[in-house]
Amino acid sequence: MLKNYKRGLLAGIPIALGYLSVSFTFGIIGIKYGLTWWETALISMTCVTSAGQFAGVQIMCVPGLWVDMLIAQLTINVRYSFMSIALSQKLDDKVKGIWRWLMSFTVTDEIFAVGITEEKITRSFWFGLSTLPYIGWAVGTILGAILGNVLPASVMSALGLALYGMFIAIVVPVMKEEKPVVFAVIIAALLSICFTYVPVLSKVSTGIAISLCAIISAGIMAVISPVKDGGENDAEMGSNIEKGGAA
Repeated sequence: MLKNYKRGLLAGIPIALGYLSVSFTFGIIGIKYGLTWWETALISMTCVTSAGQFAGVQIMCVPGLWVDMLIAQLTINVRYSFMSIALSQKLDDKVKGIWRWLMSFTVTDEIFAVGITEEKITRSFWFGLSTLPYIGWAVGTILGAILGNVLPASVMSALGLALYGMFIAIVVPVMKEEKPVVFAVIIAALLSICFTYVPVLSKVSTGIAISLCAIISAGIMAVISPVKDGGENDAEMGSNIEKGGAA
């Protein structure tokens, strides 16, 4: 158990570093919209969702928009439902009841991307994987709320790119070994561009757009290049990712 926890901690280090920079920006925005540093920190500690938090603090500035808040959070965070479904297929047999609820609290894009590579997700590994990212998210928010206004704009802009670099580091090793993943990424990227620049599609909320890109790209590749043997293929993919990460 301790061995799996330590392995999870190591896997969570790059995620924590990325979260530290992104949450720093959220800390600054929270203060900008009139929240105190501890209120901003409390949001990050109880609601680990970057896009949801950024959208939430803006809506909070206009009193009474409860329905708007509900719709915004539902559409932005609906993708976590799909991630949880995928993760549930790989959970260890001991992960039942309240443990599933506790583990669901830290389901994020990056933690999901690392966790899904496991052949079997144990409680110790998942909590190890989640520990440092959670701390990084909370600490980054506090630092941003207290020190953000001191740093120059160029530094803040650089910090904002850290999360994108982390996504690339997670995806590229898999793309090197699995050609279908390359095409899935390309399809998702093209769809994302459409949702950003096509007039009609650009009106779709960020959360829904992300979910649709993931579902459509994965669905297309599932039809074009279906997995013949799920168990063996998952294990092989996990092995490939570990090799890519080590390289």
